[in-house]
Amino acid sequence: MSDNDDGVSRRNVLKIAGSSMATVGVAGLAGAKGQVEVNVGFASERGRRKALDAADETVREFDSLDIVTAKMPARAAKGLRKNPNIRYVEKNGTVHAHAQTLPWGIDRVDADVAHGNGDTGSGADIAILDTGIDSDHPDLQANLGAGKDFSGKGTWEDGDGHGTHCAGIANAVNNSEGVVGVSTEATLHAGKVLDDSGSGSFSDVAAGIEWAANQGYDVASLSLGASSGTTALKDAVDYAYNNGVLVVSSAGNSGPCTDCVGYPAAYGNAMAISSTDSDDSLSSFSSTGPEIELAAPGGSIYSTYTGGGYDTLSGTSMSCPHVSGAGAQLMATGMTNTEARSALKNAAEDIGLGSNESGAGLLDVEAALNGDTGGGGGGTGDTAPAVDSLSVTNNSNGGWARFEVSWSVSDADGDLASVEITLTKSTTVDSSSSSVGGSSASGSARLQEKRERHLRRDAHGHRLEGQHRESDDDRLGLTTVPNSVLFAVDRRARRQCNPFVVKFYSH
Repeated sequence: MSDNDDGVSRRNVLKIAGSSMATVGVAGLAGAKGQVEVNVGFASERGRRKALDAADETVREFDSLDIVTAKMPARAAKGLRKNPNIRYVEKNGTVHAHAQTLPWGIDRVDADVAHGNGDTGSGADIAILDTGIDSDHPDLQANLGAGKDFSGKGTWEDGDGHGTHCAGIANAVNNSEGVVGVSTEATLHAGKVLDDSGSGSFSDVAAGIEWAANQGYDVASLSLGASSGTTALKDAVDYAYNNGVLVVSSAGNSGPCTDCVGYPAAYGNAMAISSTDSDDSLSSFSSTGPEIELAAPGGSIYSTYTGGGYDTLSGTSMSCPHVSGAGAQLMATGMTNTEARSALKNAAEDIGLGSNESGAGLLDVEAALNGDTGGGGGGTGDTAPAVDSLSVTNNSNGGWARFEVSWSVSDADGDLASVEITLTKSTTVDSSSSSVGGSSASGSARLQEKRERHLRRDAHGHRLEGQHRESDDDRLGLTTVPNSVLFAVDRRARRQCNPFVVKFYSH
């Protein structure tokens, strides 16, 4: 280091300033007696020798810092502070590793209870299809498997942080530092389908999903989405699901809104996950809609981040890996993807949200592993009835919007009560209700609405009887119909309004 114009170096300036503080640098020594271990900062070679002379034992001399750590009588340590060549004398304290934090979401879904029962997800494989994973993170490194880049970066390392955050929620190691995941000993695989700005193409995501399926991984975790989908993306989701992969996807952050679940979450072979806050309310940003299957914590979630660090983020992106980690736990026990999907929904906890907000309810990891039923979506804790078949035939003609509906339902608890079918436009235009009982039932009904007829007149103003106005849709061979047929099953315990909605569009 070069000297300044007056011949005083920066190092000397710092030493001079330090020596003037010697009288106050006696932290922890005021009431000390007997032998103490201290750090002595000296301002000159004379000060170093004084510190060593006072020491009963020299613990450390630093290579570059003007500090000596030594054991000496407390009286000698206090005496050193009066020496002008000593900058400070302070007691050598103890530093402890930061204790592992249990994030509120892990606690809320009872993943920690599952850990206590010995369930760790060991043997399962989770593909985090995201911005990559920080391969050097101390809370993830032991659980990392393979990775592949689909973004064009050339490496699956995370340059954004989003993927690393999701990986920690799903499967951070249960150790003495940082955080803990929903599962703790599954293997994480990084499919980098998003670049370091958090964006990717439909093709990149589809290729990542295909890769996860071809590798035989158990869970594909997709904390990403778009307001519309593509056939290629749907094909990839279907391919993965049909090859045994549990596909879990964030619903989207378009809330508050209705019927706004993004893609790929909206596809039938993906589990769409909404977000809750720590008070069990729906997160204000969470997308909702009939495709929602489960809710999971997503507001202010603390998890792993790039650079070996940790951060707090919010979004359905955080909800998704809670379910992904839970899916891994279940599939580690030998469940298939379809069995795990059913178990997660059957065990969900009712937190008072609508089915379009939380689907079957809030994720409950420990209950799913134990085969418990949580009675989500307003239930009483017993098994939800199932719709075994539902077919709708459009027999509309020029005068009527007409639909023939056939159905069959079953209930493991044997307490079916009724089946309702409703034809809706902006309001209900026709409905049918059937009283049923026992564990199974079937039936059929016709729902219809008479079309509006318009009188036409000739050039002389005379009425032309029986003329139905021909719409553009009629001329194109399309039938203008009400928006949807809604199918609901009632039972004595509760009403199941899983929106088995068959939509007929006129555009």
